[in-house]
Amino acid sequence: MERPLLELETDRLFVQVAPAHAARRVLEYCVRNRAHLEAWEPPRTPEYFTSAFWRRQLLGAQEEFRSGHSVRTVLVERDREARDGGRSGPVVGVVNLTQIVRGAFQAGTLGYSLEGAAQGRGLMTEGLAAVIEYAFEDLGLHRLMANHRPENVRSAAVLRRLGFEREGYARDYLFIDGAWRDHVLTSLVRPQGSAPRPWRELRGAGEATRALELTPDAGAEGRAAAH
Repeated sequence: MERPLLELETDRLFVQVAPAHAARRVLEYCVRNRAHLEAWEPPRTPEYFTSAFWRRQLLGAQEEFRSGHSVRTVLVERDREARDGGRSGPVVGVVNLTQIVRGAFQAGTLGYSLEGAAQGRGLMTEGLAAVIEYAFEDLGLHRLMANHRPENVRSAAVLRRLGFEREGYARDYLFIDGAWRDHVLTSLVRPQGSAPRPWRELRGAGEATRALELTPDAGAEGRAAAH
């Protein structure tokens, strides 16, 4: 069975660039959380809620990862009682690092969402922390940006906890939930004294430098609806 291109482990999560066969599990996540996330997301077409759509999205995410343009991941809770540790279990969240720009900028943008039933447990903070570490240490990025609606207090709290600082306020920034919505602009800059690693010296564009050896049966778009 096809394996994740990247899998990062935290105490409670697998953070995966998922294979195409995970489309059904991603779709189930979207269907379960449709009402929960609609206030924080752009309008969705009926096609969005199909397995075929998500298979195409995951294949595209794999290509973007290989080319170094994005790191689109799903969050899966670890289950030490399961045969595969839970890595092929239900998707409980999404963390996407997109719009990766090299050259003098060395930056990317984070988007994320979490299962409604999983709120209040610190899972989003844990998943984001893993992707942030990967972005700084493995990809050598210098700046990460994340934006949220002013009323999304949970997202704001998560970003503050991770060290993001407010840098601005954008009027009518994105068309969300049926209208153009203002957004708070935040960023996290790589600590000084930590020299960026030249992109050409990494182990290939998009190649996982900390991917794990998985068992054979191991199991897009950015969203700012963190909890």
